[in-house]
Amino acid sequence: MPSTPPRQTTVVVNHGSRRGREALAEVSRLLDASRLGSVQVLPVEAGGDLRATLRTALAEGPDLLVVGGGDGTISCAADVVAGTDVVLGVLPLGTANDFARTLEVPTDLPGAVGTLVSGKVVDVDLGRIDGRAFLNVASIGLSVGVTERLTPTLKRRLGPLAYPVATLLAYRHHAPFSARLELPDGEGEAVDLDDLLQVAVGNGRHYGGGNAVSPTASLDDHRLDVYAIVRGRLHEHVSIARLLRSGHLIEHERVHHVTTRRVRVVTDPPLPVNLDGEIVTTTPATFEVQRNALHVMVPRTSGAATFEGRSRGAGSTPPL
Repeated sequence: MPSTPPRQTTVVVNHGSRRGREALAEVSRLLDASRLGSVQVLPVEAGGDLRATLRTALAEGPDLLVVGGGDGTISCAADVVAGTDVVLGVLPLGTANDFARTLEVPTDLPGAVGTLVSGKVVDVDLGRIDGRAFLNVASIGLSVGVTERLTPTLKRRLGPLAYPVATLLAYRHHAPFSARLELPDGEGEAVDLDDLLQVAVGNGRHYGGGNAVSPTASLDDHRLDVYAIVRGRLHEHVSIARLLRSGHLIEHERVHHVTTRRVRVVTDPPLPVNLDGEIVTTTPATFEVQRNALHVMVPRTSGAATFEGRSRGAGSTPPL
């Protein structure tokens, strides 16, 4: 049976996302025709206003907080909503939409709004890096160069193709680095790695426009997937690149992979860290999982996560 329509829904749409501004009229039309009850729509004109708008929306006590934007927008919303009983709804309006892809939320607006009306509630893990939130992947090295080259103009012009173009540009200017991966007691010895291309710490499954962290990565397994790519010859990088979509790159001889609930990453030299497409901090940094931190509305057919609700003292049934 579909979830009972929420009593109050607030929608925050980031105009700075790839499709945010142009989609607002259709979003409003679809929501008006839906069975979501009382709906308030709050557009965000500037990225610097996003967190304040989300906090204002949350303070009004909605049952469902719907956020329209890309992965950076959704990650910011997750940070604000985490630990509450408010359910997060997703309107994928960005370039990659990897969080929506992981949860099998349709990328077309009618399908995404339909999920809000007739979907189910699950709870998912949230990644934390020294307190900051990420949903999909935090990474160091090549991916930071990619993010720096993923300009709004490039994303508007090329859409998802902007990612491989930016990757090629970043690869040409990449400087190798060393890293030490420090794991919690009982989960393994510290690992020292040299001549690295990239270190990635995955909370979710997808990143970079559909690449997979590993074949078994999940938002619902209460673990982080950590991989480090050792620099090699061009043909070795090409062979790794061919495995990015499936996540089987972790089986490559030049890739070191571990799963853990917590990892501290120390690099030489200190390097910036990319969180879901936003460069917000630097190494050394500690990554960990906040288990079942977030309630999210997903299609009833989605098998990406379940509802447990036990980590915060919630009951045995979803909040909607």
